[in-house]
Amino acid sequence: MDEQQFVGLLESLMTPDTERVKSATASLNKNYYGNPASLVALLHILVSHQSPNLRQLAAIESRKLVKKHWLDLPNEQKPQIREQLLQSTLSEEQSLARHSKARVIASIAQIDLADGQWSDLPDFLQRASTSQTASHREVGVYIIYTLLETMPDMFQENMGAMLQLFTKTIQDPENAEVRINTMLALSEICMVLDTDEDPQSLKAFQDTIPHMVRVLQQAVNDGEEDRAMQAFEVFNKLLSYESAFLNAHFGDLMQFMMQLSANTDVDDDSRSQALSFLMQAVRYRKLKVQGLRIGEQLTTTSLQIVTELGELSAEDEDITPARSALGLLDILSENLPPSQVAVPLLRAIGPFVQNPNPDYRRAGILALGMCVEGAPDFISTQLGEILPMVLHLLEDPEVRVRSAALNGVARLADDLAEEMGKEHARLIPALVKNFDLAMQQLTGPAGDENLAIIKQSCMAIDSMIEGLDKEDASRYVGELIPRLSPLFRHSDIKVQISAIGATGSIASASEEAFMPYFESTMQILGQFVGLKDSEDELELRGVVCDSLGKIASAVGADAFQPYVTPLMQASEEALHLDHPRLRETSYILWSTMSKVYDDKFAPYLDGVVKGLIECLQQDESEDGVTLGEEARELLGQEVTIAGKKVKIADIGAGDDDDTTIDVDDEDDEDDWDDLGAVTAVAMEKEIAVEVIGDVLTHTRGHFLPYFQQCVEAVMSLVDHTFEGVRRSAIGTLWRGYAALWAMAENGGMAKWQSGLPLKVQATEDLMKLGSLIMTATLALWQDEVDRGTVTDIHRNLAATLKLCGPAILTANIGENASPPVQQIVEMILQILQKKHICQQDLDGEDEFDQELESSEYDWLVIETAMEVITCLAAALGESFGELWQIFEKPIVKFVSGQEKYERSAAVGTIAEAIGNMGASVTPYTTGLMKVLLKRLGDEDPEVRSNAAYGTGLLCEKSTNENEITGQYNTILAKLEPLLHQQQEARLLDNSAGCVARMIRRHPNNVPLNDVLPVLIQLLPLREDYEENEAVFEMIVALYQQQNPAIQGLTGSILPVLQKVLSPPEEQLSDETRQKVMQLAQYLQSQ
Repeated sequence: MDEQQFVGLLESLMTPDTERVKSATASLNKNYYGNPASLVALLHILVSHQSPNLRQLAAIESRKLVKKHWLDLPNEQKPQIREQLLQSTLSEEQSLARHSKARVIASIAQIDLADGQWSDLPDFLQRASTSQTASHREVGVYIIYTLLETMPDMFQENMGAMLQLFTKTIQDPENAEVRINTMLALSEICMVLDTDEDPQSLKAFQDTIPHMVRVLQQAVNDGEEDRAMQAFEVFNKLLSYESAFLNAHFGDLMQFMMQLSANTDVDDDSRSQALSFLMQAVRYRKLKVQGLRIGEQLTTTSLQIVTELGELSAEDEDITPARSALGLLDILSENLPPSQVAVPLLRAIGPFVQNPNPDYRRAGILALGMCVEGAPDFISTQLGEILPMVLHLLEDPEVRVRSAALNGVARLADDLAEEMGKEHARLIPALVKNFDLAMQQLTGPAGDENLAIIKQSCMAIDSMIEGLDKEDASRYVGELIPRLSPLFRHSDIKVQISAIGATGSIASASEEAFMPYFESTMQILGQFVGLKDSEDELELRGVVCDSLGKIASAVGADAFQPYVTPLMQASEEALHLDHPRLRETSYILWSTMSKVYDDKFAPYLDGVVKGLIECLQQDESEDGVTLGEEARELLGQEVTIAGKKVKIADIGAGDDDDTTIDVDDEDDEDDWDDLGAVTAVAMEKEIAVEVIGDVLTHTRGHFLPYFQQCVEAVMSLVDHTFEGVRRSAIGTLWRGYAALWAMAENGGMAKWQSGLPLKVQATEDLMKLGSLIMTATLALWQDEVDRGTVTDIHRNLAATLKLCGPAILTANIGENASPPVQQIVEMILQILQKKHICQQDLDGEDEFDQELESSEYDWLVIETAMEVITCLAAALGESFGELWQIFEKPIVKFVSGQEKYERSAAVGTIAEAIGNMGASVTPYTTGLMKVLLKRLGDEDPEVRSNAAYGTGLLCEKSTNENEITGQYNTILAKLEPLLHQQQEARLLDNSAGCVARMIRRHPNNVPLNDVLPVLIQLLPLREDYEENEAVFEMIVALYQQQNPAIQGLTGSILPVLQKVLSPPEEQLSDETRQKVMQLAQYLQSQ
C-alpha cells in the first residue's frame, strides 16, 4: 500500500474543494478501505503524525474500519497497536485528540472484550482513572464513559466498584474535565443499574447527585459554556430515566435550577438551560412537582424573569431566559392544577399591571396569555377580574404594553371564545381604537412599533370576532372591513397577512352581513391566489386561501360558485410548490369546500383524494437532518447539537460512511437522530388525515370509490411516532365508520336497538370495518402516553356508541383477545383510578396520593372516560346494569370530590347511566338515591341540577317502589328551595323535569294541588329543552286521567302550550310536539 498517496488522499478530504473531496473519497473507498492494512495505516497516523487535524481525521476514519477489519489483523500485531494507542492517548496534549483516540480504543475494546481479548484493559483503566496525573485520569474516565456508551453490560458485575470510582472522580480536586467526564459516565451507567435489585448501588448513585450539581455550578461560575451544556445535558438525560435516580434530591435540584434561572448574574444560555430543565421536569415529573407544591414558586419565578424581555420584538426567535420563562408558564398551566399556577399568577399580576415600570405591566399580561390554554375553565371564571386589567392595559401609554395587551386579548379569545364574545361591546371598540391610533402614527418616529400594533390589532380582532354570534358580529362588519381592506396591498407582508386573516374571520362570523363587501374583497384577494415567486408570497397565498375558504362558508355555495374551480385548481397546484404550510392550507380549503358544497364537491374528489393520499405516503426519513448538497453552506462552520459544538468539516459523496464530520466532542453522535422528531411532514399528515374525515363525512356516497384506499392509508398511521397523527388517524377511522353506518341506514338497514346480543345486524362491510378499527383502537389505547390522544379515543368511542349503537362491541378482534366490552371496561377503570400510563409520570414508578388535584388537561381524560360510560349505557340499555356494579364505586368517589367539576361530571354520569340502563338500575336504587339526595344540597348549581335530573330518572326507571316512594317527601323538600332560584335556568328546568317524572310514575304520592301550580309557573323551560318531554308527557297523562288538579290549571297551561309550540323549534321533539298540539286543540275546544 502506497502510504504517501494514502496520506495525500486523507489530506484532500480536509480541503474546501468539493470535487477534490469526492475524488479522494472514491479513491479511498475503492483502493484502500477494502484492505485491512488501511486500518493499520490509519492507526499509525493517529498515534504518530505531526498534524493534529490529520490525527483527528484518522481517528474518525479508523473507527469506521475497526468493525470491518480489526478481526482480520494478525493477532501478534494487535498487542503493540493496543499499547501504542493507550500510551499515545495518555500523552496526548490536546483534549479533542484525547477524546478521539479514546473512542477508537472503545471501538476496539468492544470487539476484543466480547472475544475474551485485551484482558488487561480494565486494570489499565483503573490505574489511569486513579493516577496522580490529571490528564491520565481524564483519559481513563473518558474511555470508561465511551465503553459504557457502547457496551454497558460489561460493567454490571462491577457496578459497586465503578460507582466507588466515580464517587472519587466526580470530586476530582484539580481537573474539571475529569469531573465532567464522570458525569457523562454516570449518565450511561444508569442504563444497566437495576434500581429494584441493587438498592446499594442506587444509593451510591444518588449520593453523586449533589456533586454533579457542584460540577454544573462551577462550570457556570467559571463561564465554561461547553462543560455547562454537557452537565445540563446529563441532568436532562436523568429526567428521562427511572425516577429513582433523581428522587432523593429532586426537590433540591428543582430549587437549584430555579435559583440559577432567576440569577441575572449568570449568562443567558445557562439560565435558559436551567429553565429548559424545569420545563422537562414539569412535563415528565408533573406528579412529583405537584406533590412538592412548588407550582406557585415556579410560576412567580417565571413571571419575574419575563420582565427581562426588554426590547425584543415578538418576531425575534432567539432563545432568552424571558422567552423560556413564558414557555415554562405554558407548560406549568398544562400540567399542574390551577391552584398551583393560575391562582397564584392572577394574585401576582395585579401589582404587575399597576407597576410604573412598563416591563412589569407587559410581563403581567404576557404571562396571563400563556396560561389560558392550560386552564381555560378556571380562567373563564375569573374574567370579571381579568377584563378590567386588560382594558386598562389596552389604554397604556407604552406601545409595547398595548401590543402585549392585544396579544393577551387574542390568546384569551382563542381559548375562551364564547365568554370573551359576550364582552364584545367593551373589547372591540378598544381594539379599533388601538388600530386607528397606530394608523395615525405610522409615519412618526415610532412607526415600526405602531406597525406592530396594527398587526396585533388585526390578530386580536381575528380571534375575538370568531366568538361572536352572527347578530353581534354583523354589527361590526361595516366598521371593520373598510379599515382592513386598504391593508390588503400593504408593503409589509405580515400586515397583509393579519388583515386578510381577520377579514376571513369577520366574514365567517357575520355570514350574509358580509355580502356587501364580498365582490370587492374577492377582486383583490383573487389576485394573490397564484403568487409563488418567494417564500413571503407563498406564505401570503396560504393565508389568502384560508380566508377564501371562510368567505365561501359565509356567503354560501351559490354566491361563491364562480370562484370555486380556479381556487381548487390553485390549491392542487400549491401541492407542488415545496411549501408545507401552503400544502396544509390546500387540505384545509378542501375540507371547507366539502362542507359548503356537500354532494356538489364530488367532481373534485379525484384530485383531492390523490393529493391527500400522496401526503400520507410521504417518506419522513428525509425530513430530518441531512448532510448533503443543502448543507454545503455549513462547511467549516459550527452548529450546536444537544449542548455540543459540531464542526462540519466536509460533505462527502456516496454512502453515509464516506461523510466526514469533525466533532469537537463526539460524545453524542446519536443526538443527530433526535433532531426533528416532530417533522413538518408529520404535522402535514395530521391535517391531511383530518381532512379525509371531513371530506368523506360531507360527500357521503360519492366517496365510496375512494373509501377502502383511504382507510388503508389512515390505518397505517395509527401507530405513528407523532401523537397528532395518531390522534387524527383514530378520529378519521371512526368518522369513516359512522359515515358508512349512516349510508347503510339510509339504504334500508334498520336503526340500531340497545342491548346484546344484537337485535339489528350490521352489514358485513360494517362488521369488518368495525373489527379493524376496534382492534387498532384498543391496541393504541392500552399504551398511549399522550393525554390528548387518549381523550380523543374516548370522544370517538363515545360518539360512535351514541350514533351506531352496540355493533362495535361485538367486533372480532382476534381469537385470543378479550372481548371488546371487557377491554373497554378495564381501560375505563384504569382511567378512573388514575392508573393509565398517560396519567403517570414518565416511568410511573412513584406512588402518589390519588387525591392530588388534576390539571384541566388531566381532568379531560377522566371526564371523557365518563362520557364513554354514558354512551356504553346507551348502547347496552338494560344490559348495562351488570357493568354498573363495576363502575359505581370509582364514579361515586368523584361525587364527593373537592372540585365542583369532578362532582358535576360524576353526578351527570350517574344520571345518564340511570336513564340509559332503565329498570336494571333497581338493585342500586338505595345507594344511588342516597348519593343524589346529598348532592341536591351541593353548593354548586350545576351539581344540584345534575342531581335533580338523576333523581327524577331514578324515580322513573327503578322498580323498587318502596324505596322510591319512601323518599318522595324528602326529594320534594330538597327540590322546593331550588324551584325559586330564578337565575339558574338549567337548575329550574331539571328540577321541573324531576318533579314531572315523580308525578308521572307515582302521582298518588305527590301533593298535586300544592306542587302543580309551582311547576306550571316554571314553564316553558328556558334552557334544557330535553326535559320538556318529561314535563309535557306528564301534563298530557294527567289530562288523559282527567285529574282535577291539572284541570283546574288549564287557564295557566294554555299560554304555556302556545309558547312551547312557537319558535325556537328545538323546544320540542317531533313526537312530543304532536302530543302537545293535540292537547292544545282539545283544551281550546272545551
